[in-house]
Amino acid sequence: MEPVLLVITNLPDRESARKLAEGLVSERLAACANVLAECASLYWWTGAVESAVETPVLIKTRAGLYAEVQAYILAHHPYEVPEVIAVPVTAGHPAYLEWVLQETRSEAARAAGGLCDPG
Repeated sequence: MEPVLLVITNLPDRESARKLAEGLVSERLAACANVLAECASLYWWTGAVESAVETPVLIKTRAGLYAEVQAYILAHHPYEVPEVIAVPVTAGHPAYLEWVLQETRSEAARAAGGLCDPG
């Protein structure tokens, strides 16, 4: 079974987070994307500690799609340097992990330039 990834990013507001999540799922780059409640973020930026209210998005996808997921996020994200990190899913409910694979584009579908039955 192809590995599954949890990709995490944060956006400046709920509207942009939802739009990004909808795009990833619509393009079959993600089986599911959770738009979470706003959170407070503290971080270093240009030599100073900054803070912002952000909306986290959790994206479930197949490992083979990571480059496309990252490219999509970078193309649609308003930040200059957005957070895009992937965490490998090392364990999970087998039926759920299979569902993630079935609902995202497979290598064969990407090579053919469209959608097909993943596998």
